[in-house]
Parts: sequence; C-alpha cells; structure tokens
Amino acid sequence: MKITVFGATGGTGLELLRQGLEQGHDLTAVVRDAGRLPAGLRDRLDVAEADIMNPAAIAPAIKGRDAVLSAMGSRERGPTTVQAGSITAITAAMRQEGARRLLMVSAAGLEADAGDGPFTRYVLKPLVIQRLFRHSYADLANAERLLRATTDLDWTIVRPARLTDDGRTNAYRTAYDLSIRGGFKTTRADVADCMLRLVGDRASIGHVISVAS
Repeated sequence: MKITVFGATGGTGLELLRQGLEQGHDLTAVVRDAGRLPAGLRDRLDVAEADIMNPAAIAPAIKGRDAVLSAMGSRERGPTTVQAGSITAITAAMRQEGARRLLMVSAAGLEADAGDGPFTRYVLKPLVIQRLFRHSYADLANAERLLRATTDLDWTIVRPARLTDDGRTNAYRTAYDLSIRGGFKTTRADVADCMLRLVGDRASIGHVISVAS
C-alpha cells in the first residue's frame, strides 16, 4: 500500500517506517528535518520536509496515498497544541486530496472506562496519570474530539498503554472502545505492528482500539 507517516522521527514513527518497509509498503515520511531520519531508512523511502501544521504544505505528501498514519507527539511537559494542530492540518489536507483512511496514535491513560480494574479506573488514571500528563492529555483529548467529529474520513484511534522500546512481542492484546485490564505498557514496535494491521481492517473504522503488550 501507499502510506504516509507523520511523526516519523519519533519512536513509534520510526517503527512504522521500519516495519512498513519490511512489509513492502510504499512509504512517505513527512518531517520538519530529514536529517533526523536514520540514513538506512531515509534512502529507502520518500521524504517530504514540510511544516506539518500547514495543510497546503503537506497535501502533496498525501496525494494518491491509500492511508495516512499519525504518530505525532509532544516532547514538552507544558501546554501544547501539537496533537490538535497536526490532526486539523492532516484532515484538511486529506479532504483536499480526496484521501480517506487515517489512523492516529493517542494514549490509553486518556480516560478510564469499564475495561479497567477498579484501582486503575478510580485511582491510577484520574489521580496520577491524568494529572501528571494533564497538558499533553488535554491536547490529545482535543485531537480525538476533532477526529471523531469528522464524517468524511475513515478514521481509527489507537490507544497504547505506557510506551517502551522493548521490541515486538507478537503477543499484544487489543480491545475495541474499551481499556485493557492489566495493560500497563505497550512496546512501540507492537503499536506499529497493530497500526499497519489495522490499515486494511474496515471493522476498525470509527473505533478506538486499545493495545497493550
């Protein structure tokens, strides 16, 4: 498939590139600085340097693509609009180019639900995780609201637990529209594997998919 990846220089984005190339996909990485991509990857894919917050600048990288994957994230602990701003630009560019399939990485700690155990649901998430990451989670929540409000895109939101670099496990769990009980961490490699599997999964459209290693 022809796939465009945003957030390609981050941990999950790099895994998407590596695994996507292994699977034979035609990849385009949209980045601010191509020099941040490892040379071994950069030479095997199309790279577009662009202002990710500018729909007109990123539209050429989306034209004619089968799917768009966003692994955008903020490295700041303070107030941020990276997630909401990037998803606004990406969806605008997709509409301009007639693209439909979009998957976005979010976070399992964003909200508690019936899938969580009592401690996680009533203590860990609301009193610890959501306070510690309140700025980035507020941005993620806004990005999710914007995406859920679209009616002309085939979107899927992927919510991993705490991200690690432990490598692919080939044994991760997923759940539709619920958290995963006991799912406290997810490797970035498993997130990438899950997203690439979901690209062609029509049943996942319009759903939030939790993933835990």
